[in-house]
Amino acid sequence: MTAVDGDGVRLKTEADEPGWEVDPDDEWGVAVIATVGRQLKLWREAAGIRAAEFGKAVGYGEDLVYKIEGGKRIPRLEYLDKADEVLDAGGLISAMKEDVKKVRYPKKVRALGEMEAKAVELQLYDPLNVHGLLQTPEYARGLLLMRRPAYTEDEVERFIAARVARKAVFERDPAPELSFVLEEWTLRRPLGGRVALRGQLEHLLEAGQLRNVELQVMPMDREEHAGVDGGIEVLKFEDGSAVGRSPAMANGRPVTEPKQLRILELRYGIIRAQALTPRESTAFIEQLLGET
Repeated sequence: MTAVDGDGVRLKTEADEPGWEVDPDDEWGVAVIATVGRQLKLWREAAGIRAAEFGKAVGYGEDLVYKIEGGKRIPRLEYLDKADEVLDAGGLISAMKEDVKKVRYPKKVRALGEMEAKAVELQLYDPLNVHGLLQTPEYARGLLLMRRPAYTEDEVERFIAARVARKAVFERDPAPELSFVLEEWTLRRPLGGRVALRGQLEHLLEAGQLRNVELQVMPMDREEHAGVDGGIEVLKFEDGSAVGRSPAMANGRPVTEPKQLRILELRYGIIRAQALTPRESTAFIEQLLGET
């Protein structure tokens, strides 16, 4: 065991760690965190260290240590590294970070990421913001800080980490076909500041150069717009199946019935036809970047 002196150090409590509770509806997440907590407790007890003493060593209050070991709290990745050091676990505790990383993401985001990872074609339209798959971390932070009631800083970091993880869809081989329609006003509003907006516009230009990505901008001066019913997501898979989602259909729940999917694809197709072409959109984003 590595001795660590925690005297004189303010130990973290629940008030310092908001947003790290386990979602009771997330069965897989609950099981993972329960297993991690149980392993932490076994390692600590095998080393003959009391919870209070261990808490001082890793910088956490005794109550928070018990909650992590009881599967009630998601441990920070730094907590696992510190526990590995204190308990001389030789990397076995730190190795649990990979599973904990996934549980940190909300269940809904994790499920969406899993579907995106399997899709061979994605058709995406968000009328309110730059789509999450295209957001830079700086833009995402500015967007999340707009939320009222406000997210805690830890919640903001968790959501940003989840969005960054979803970007793995761009790195797949073979790469899926990605189609995005962006609203002009979302490219003009400087959420998080003009520096963040410039970085976001530059990122869009880079993404638009990828052979498997098509970006189109819907100008604000269009007199006809098929997207007034809200966002659209259609994901198609290698076996010919598909799943779609829109707030105007089935209360925003995913749909797989052919009739409903045809409606979503029809709307998306009309939106694309009404928007600027990919080449025109690139020129338009370059113009906005010059004005920002």
